[in-house]
Amino acid sequence: MTGALQATSRPRLPRGVRLKHDKVRGEWLLLAPERVIKTNGVARAVLERCTGELTLRDIIAGLVRDFEAPEARIEADVRALLMSLAEKRLLDF
Repeated sequence: MTGALQATSRPRLPRGVRLKHDKVRGEWLLLAPERVIKTNGVARAVLERCTGELTLRDIIAGLVRDFEAPEARIEADVRALLMSLAEKRLLDF
């Protein structure tokens, strides 16, 4: 994490952290050293976009388009999720 999450930030999973589908359980998991976090469909949709290529603004715009939800609500939820993950060192931006 480097400072505040800005519209131009490019969120990405750090080295050693990855999103993986558990075929046995039919769940998507965020895997990190000594940690496993279950994700729901919305969190997965956000994390799949966190490649370091898209800006936060791009991620939000894509989610607004895909989920047909209000931009302010999506932005608030995405920022909360990403900041929570960054605090746990599961996301860089």
